Amino acid sequence: MSPILGIFASASGVRTFVVVAHDTSPYVTAYPWSNGFGTKYADPATLPTGNGNGVDINPTRNVVVVAHTTTPFVSAYNWSAGFGTKFADPASLPAGNSESINFNNAGNNVVLAMISSPYINAYAWSGGFGSKYANPATLPTGSGNQATFNPAGDVVAIAHSTSPFVSAYPWSSGFGTKYTNPATLPAGTGQGITFNPAGDVVVVPHSTTPFVSAYAWSGGFGSKYANPATLPAGTGLATAFNPSGNAIAIGSLSTPYVLAYPWSAGFGTKYSNPATLPTGAGRGVKFNAAGNAIAIAHSTTPFVTAYPWSSGFGTKYTNPATLPTGTGNAIAFV
Repeated sequence: MSPILGIFASASGVRTFVVVAHDTSPYVTAYPWSNGFGTKYADPATLPTGNGNGVDINPTRNVVVVAHTTTPFVSAYNWSAGFGTKFADPASLPAGNSESINFNNAGNNVVLAMISSPYINAYAWSGGFGSKYANPATLPTGSGNQATFNPAGDVVAIAHSTSPFVSAYPWSSGFGTKYTNPATLPAGTGQGITFNPAGDVVVVPHSTTPFVSAYAWSGGFGSKYANPATLPAGTGLATAFNPSGNAIAIGSLSTPYVLAYPWSAGFGTKYSNPATLPTGAGRGVKFNAAGNAIAIAHSTTPFVTAYPWSSGFGTKYTNPATLPTGTGNAIAFV
């Protein structure tokens, strides 16, 4: 199982909510959010069939999708202040355990990373799963841990288990010819991938020191940025920029489990760790849309931890009254 699972927060009218994908039934858990976790929403009537390995919501905030370990490997739900009816499964199912799932910014395509070949699948979306797009001509070389679109929606990138550890493709209603690999590859298994809001930086947390690699992006991989002066203490599992793009957070396998740096054409001096750390491996991390909160999905109870953010971590928010039932494994906070 990939370390990339999920938590997602978004707006629905005047409401905001957080969704956590996790190990152990019900595999997905949602809460209202207003400067802290509210009372848990009712579980979906039809649960995902296995461990939740990723979660996302469409841009119009009326669909929640979950990537999971057991066939059909992906589940999608209507959302309106709670889980609604499950959408029909894709006609062509993913080939195996789905590790991540992401909509493009237009909401008309969705991409999944999987542990089995072809390691990446993409579907049209219009009120449900549409046809599966043809696989890339050049597949990723190993199990996909996370796949994502860039902000403009014209690139798909995937972090995976085998060298070159990251692959990227042009996207225009399907996969184009694979971009050339970075000149300096990530040093180990790509565990996650994200673009900055401007779309001109791509970051890959990975399994071997320096545990995170960042590249300029302009129609392909550019030069690698210098490593942070203070490296993550262990495998980088997830990463996210804040909405303004001037801070970057990294979830790590090793304590302090989450790290954050200023970003201005490279990593700045690491921010101080939170006063109260997450209790286990930071498997997912995300800032909210306002940029004033950050949340981490992690491997040990309470499985999700959130902090105010203002040029650094504030005092930890109170845990949800009803916790997720197992390891929290990725995150989004829109």
